[in-house]
Amino acid sequence: MPETAPVTSTVRPELPALSAQAERLIELGVHELAGLTATELRSFAREARDARVTEHGVEGEEGVDGERTLLAVHPDRAPASALAPLLRREEKPGFVVTDMPDVDLFTPLEDLALPDAPLYLLTGIDRGDQMANWSPNEALPALGEQGRTPLVLTEGIHWVLQQPAALERNHCFMTIGSRLRKTNGALDARTPAIWISNGTGRDGGERRNAPKVGWCWAGNRHTWLGFASATGRRL
Repeated sequence: MPETAPVTSTVRPELPALSAQAERLIELGVHELAGLTATELRSFAREARDARVTEHGVEGEEGVDGERTLLAVHPDRAPASALAPLLRREEKPGFVVTDMPDVDLFTPLEDLALPDAPLYLLTGIDRGDQMANWSPNEALPALGEQGRTPLVLTEGIHWVLQQPAALERNHCFMTIGSRLRKTNGALDARTPAIWISNGTGRDGGERRNAPKVGWCWAGNRHTWLGFASATGRRL
């Protein structure tokens, strides 16, 4: 097991309030991808906020959203292939690497409990910089020991849609909660990740600095990839 690296990246601001996150998804048309109305999305954000106020006795959205709460659409409703092009960095749209045409077949690991609903929340989002230079095979059990749950790919995309600064050069992240199960029952060795294109190879020079959905081998280590995780998911 590699040593845990010190966190040296820029401190990121808190996620926007849930109401602002809902408006962002509406602006991007994600609600339509998911077969939802704008009213349904706004209502979910409002009710989630009100529930947090009641639960914790806080006032104002800053207190409610202080745990880095992310609003996510279930991957069954809005797959990664549809969400990735909505990402933007330096006005360049996101994309999925050409050798990952099966991106939407990367589904949540069996022991991850995604809420059975079109919309849900993730709390305590973290990029996992301290695990840079760990392999996915090493990071997954370690996250479980810490009481954390790895993000699935669509959750990682939702995070960058709401907070583009979560993706930095030399500080990008993997979403190892999503894996592809082969026909023989074994896991495909690829693990999804979100990083920034260098515009080389099949990416094409025009995509330099664009957000990129790709993959890495489950047994490989990368000094510039952390492991995005959360403290939990809930409605």
